This record gives sequence, structure tokens and C-alpha cells, in this order.
Amino acid sequence: MQGFVFQSTKSILVEPGCSSRIGELVKDLGCKSVLLVSDPGVKSAGLLQAGLHGLEQQGVSVTLFTGVEADPPVHVIDAAVRLATDAKVDGVVSVGGGSSMDVAKLVALLAVGREKLADIYGVGFAKGPRLPLVLAPTTAGTGSEVTPISIVTTGEGEKKGVVSPVLLPDWAVLDAELTLGLPPAVTAATGIDAMVHAIEAYTSKRLKNPLSDALAREALRLLGGNIHEVCRNGTNREARHNMLLGSMLAGMAFANAPVAAVHALAYPVGARFHVPHGLSNSLVLPQVIQFNAGSAESHYSELASILTPQATGGAADRTKALVQMLSNLPVELGLPTRLRDVGIAPQDVAMLAEDAMKQTRLLVNNPREVTHSDALAIYEASL
Repeated sequence: MQGFVFQSTKSILVEPGCSSRIGELVKDLGCKSVLLVSDPGVKSAGLLQAGLHGLEQQGVSVTLFTGVEADPPVHVIDAAVRLATDAKVDGVVSVGGGSSMDVAKLVALLAVGREKLADIYGVGFAKGPRLPLVLAPTTAGTGSEVTPISIVTTGEGEKKGVVSPVLLPDWAVLDAELTLGLPPAVTAATGIDAMVHAIEAYTSKRLKNPLSDALAREALRLLGGNIHEVCRNGTNREARHNMLLGSMLAGMAFANAPVAAVHALAYPVGARFHVPHGLSNSLVLPQVIQFNAGSAESHYSELASILTPQATGGAADRTKALVQMLSNLPVELGLPTRLRDVGIAPQDVAMLAEDAMKQTRLLVNNPREVTHSDALAIYEASL
């Protein structure tokens, strides 16, 4: 019997409208003054109002930082930390997407003043302590509310991760009401992102474990069973709830059985060409699964029974059906399907492959070793 470690967010609140209770949670954590981290789109959509009202009702003062950018660069994190330090906050809240939650995690850690961002990239270097932290996602995709990971854009074409259990928040607040206004394209891309988390966790070479496996399977059941409906009918509260729950379960899975080559090859696409993270994953997903098929066929065939239950035959046939289903999914949801659709040309492939090979933290988890020539071939097949 192989041992394993499983870590996740201490407390989770799942309830329609529960973002209005953020003030209660923060006050129970002993906070009197918090930094609320978000982005301009979330603010303009009015999604901060319930949380702000709840904080006001509890007498918690709020300093607002809404300068988060997608794939947040270092200067955004530095600005948020300065604001938190100047305001002398004693807690951090985020209502937003994955980028906002990633920034909030790092602010909670760095505002204490004992660590510097440049020193904590990688696995296990961040030690803490951190400020109390409450995260409420506004997309059903990243699962950042239950992961010990923050991703930072450190330069042109390169992303680095800070990975440490100290980044796990005190509370994850899942309020499907916050996701009702997501446009279909964003809903589709973030939903596929969550599916990738579950698929890669289930096939992770290094830290695959039975808890992550169970969570990944349930995540795919929820995500695969609801993604078409939420893209057709974004006001379906039950479908939105199921997507948000599926995203969180996938996050819990990959927080403990890490993602691999899909993310490694997607990161340069996002960093170099400013393609949203979920769409970047979607663009390379079928080709990576095809590449991995011989090494992870038994696992892929098990997942095919969830996502393509009509598939018949042996493991190879069911894996082929899974690849076809994941190739068809973005077409059915109206997303771009080729790298050329997002402005990537054949001459860009060499640069992308060089960048992807720097993602050693991720590539080590892939069920099949990825060489530089393999990365080139996968990008070329995805053009």
C-alpha cells in the first residue's frame, strides 16, 4: 500500500447567496480591516456588493484593490502588497477569478513581511505565517479557492508557481449567484479548464492517490453533465451550482495530484499571446491526451466511461472516444479550436516549445516523458 498526503482548504461554504456572509466569516477569524482583491470586470459587474455589504454590517473596514490583471505579473502583486501594508490590514478577501484569488493568496503571505516573492517560487519554499484569508470564486474553472498554488507571470513568456500549503485559505465561499452573468465563451473556457484539472489529476504520474481519483471522477461527472447547459442557458442556477462544485472538486484533486503537460504547454500560449488560461488548455488538450494515450490508456478509458458512456470496445477504443469527445467539445461550445485561431503562426512554435520545457514542475507529473521535440510536435499538431 502506497502512502500519500492530502491537504485542502480547512472550511468550505457552499450555498446560493453565501457571499453575503463573508463579513461573518472574516469577523470570526478576528479581522477588523481587510484588503478585498478583485479585478475591474468583477467590480463593474456588481459582484462585490454582497460581500462589501456583509463586511460593512460586521463593522469590518475594507481597502479595495481591483487592479488584478489576467495572468498577474509581479508588479500587480507588489502593488497589492504595498496597499495592504500601508492600510495595515489584518485579513485578505478575494471575490474574483483565479488570477484575483492567486494574488490574494500571495498578499496574505507577503504582507506579513517575513518573505519576498523572489525567494518562494517553487514547491515548499513559502513558510508563512500569513494573514487570515477568505476566497470566493466568480468563475467555475480554476479551483484556486482550494489549492495551495499561486501562478505569477515573471517575464515575457514565463510563468512560475508558488506552491505551499500555507496558501490554502481559511474559507472557500462558493456562491453560484456570482457566476450567473458569465458570458458563454468564458463559461466554456473556464469549464474546460476545470475538466483538464480533473483529467490531469487522474493521470498524474508522481502523486496520484485514491482521494484525488474519487474527486476527479465526481468533478468530471458534474462538469461534463452541465457544461453544455450552462453555455446554452447561463441563468440555470442548478447547472451553475454544479459547475462551481465540480470546479472545486477538480481543484481539490489536482492540488494533491498535480497537473502536467497540458498546463505546461498551455502556459506559454497564455503568457506569450495573452490567451485566457482555460482556452489555452483547451487548445492543446486533445493533442496532449493523444500523445499520452499509450502510457495512460487504462486511466483515460476509465474517464471515458464518465464523459463518453456510449463508447464501446477495449481501453484503446474508449481512449480514442475520449480524445474525440474532447476535440468536439470546444467546437460544440463555440470556442476556437486551433492555435492559429488565436494568432499563433508556425514560426512561433519553436519559441513556445522552449518556454514549455521550462515548466519542469509540471512536466515531471506527466504520464509520458515530454522532450523538446515532443513539445514541438504537439504544438505543430495543434496549429
